[in-house]
Amino acid sequence: MAKRGYGQFCGLARGLELVGERWALLIVRDLLVGPRRYTDLRNGLPRIPTNILAARLKELEAAGVVERRVRPRPDGSVVYALTERGAGLEDTVLALGRWGARDMGEPRDGEIVTADSMVMALRTTFRPESAADLRAELRLGAIVLGVVVDGGRLTVAEGPLGDADLVVEGGAGIKALMAGEASVDEALAGDVALVAGDPGGLARFAATFRI
Repeated sequence: MAKRGYGQFCGLARGLELVGERWALLIVRDLLVGPRRYTDLRNGLPRIPTNILAARLKELEAAGVVERRVRPRPDGSVVYALTERGAGLEDTVLALGRWGARDMGEPRDGEIVTADSMVMALRTTFRPESAADLRAELRLGAIVLGVVVDGGRLTVAEGPLGDADLVVEGGAGIKALMAGEASVDEALAGDVALVAGDPGGLARFAATFRI
C-alpha cells in the first residue's frame, strides 16, 4: 500500500502519515497494555480483517513504532511490542481517548468491550489530583480487572485482586457513574452491584476515575 502523504511540512501531518491509518492507534492502544501475539491482537480487534492487521503491523514496524520480540523459553513465541518511540504515543492515545469518551453515549449494536480497552479506559480517566488510595476489583461480565491506587499512582491489570477492599460488578452504569451522569445511589439502583466495600468506596472510585 502506498504511503499516504498530506503535502504538509508539519509534525501533525507527519505523525498522521505514520499512525493515522485506520486501526493503527487501536493496535497501539492494546500494545500500551503490554506485548501481544498476533492472535492476541486479532482477538482483541475482532472486526479487523487479517490482511489489514498484517499490513498495519508491517507499517508500524517500518515506522519504528512496533518491533517483534521472541519470548524467553520455554514459551518462545513471537510477540509485537512498542518501541521506545511507540511508547511515546501514550499521552496522545490517552488524551484522544479522554476526548472521545465524552461522545460515547450508549453502546452501539455489536460493540464489544475487551480487557485491554478497559485497562486503557481506566488509565485514560485516572485523575491523580483527585485520587484516593484504593484496592478495587472491577467485574464487567467476563472481564475482571484489579485496580490499585497507591500514593497517586495507578496500577491496573487483567485478573482478580485477592485483597480488594472494593468489589464492583456492573455494565453501562459504571460509565454513567464515572461520567457524572448518575450518583452512587442511582448507579446502585441500576446495573451496578457493590459486592464488597461500601458506597463511600464507590464514591472515591468515581472521583478517581472521571470522564
